[in-house]
Amino acid sequence: DRRSADGRVAADSDSPLSNAISIWNVTVLFFCVYFLCMSSRDNIKIRDKYILVNCCNPRPYDAIVGYHSHDDCIKVHKAGCPNLANVEQARLIQLDWSDVIEADEFVPDKVYRSLEENDFRILELHNRLGLDYSLKVADILHLDKREVFDRHKKLRDLGLLRRVEKLMIRYRKGVVDNKWIKHRNHTYYELTNKGKNYIAYYIENQE
Repeated sequence: DRRSADGRVAADSDSPLSNAISIWNVTVLFFCVYFLCMSSRDNIKIRDKYILVNCCNPRPYDAIVGYHSHDDCIKVHKAGCPNLANVEQARLIQLDWSDVIEADEFVPDKVYRSLEENDFRILELHNRLGLDYSLKVADILHLDKREVFDRHKKLRDLGLLRRVEKLMIRYRKGVVDNKWIKHRNHTYYELTNKGKNYIAYYIENQE
């Protein structure tokens, strides 16, 4: 047998005992990583209308893609999930985890304090009715269309609104017969998560 400098028997790296210890260490490491991943998913707060699917089990900071389902939910998949090959491609949307995870409590900042009344009216309309385009917003709010074009651009530049990609969209009831329509030749806007935080705080703090 082999002995160390102090006379003790050194363990053979190919011995059954050494192999068993290595397997045990790998097993423990695997379960530690598994439960850490499960915990990171279970402890996050998901925004309304977002669902983490079970087929590919997306974890925070995996690359993800959303599927806008017929029940008006966004089902969150890992990018490259095999099941996405079988769905309507027009319903797929790009996502980031910041879109999915509930944000911390909002604190008003310099941008919030710089907004004017008509900015908040436009944000509130998008919060209430969803995506829409400038001409329709101008008509609903009885504002000049040029003003709404300019304010939409301003709110987008501030990160409060975003343009909707040209894909299948769900439009308001009573406007079109089919709730789901192809993107029209207008520039549609919807609230970003930042915009949702702004308008939620604004509504909550109105006297």
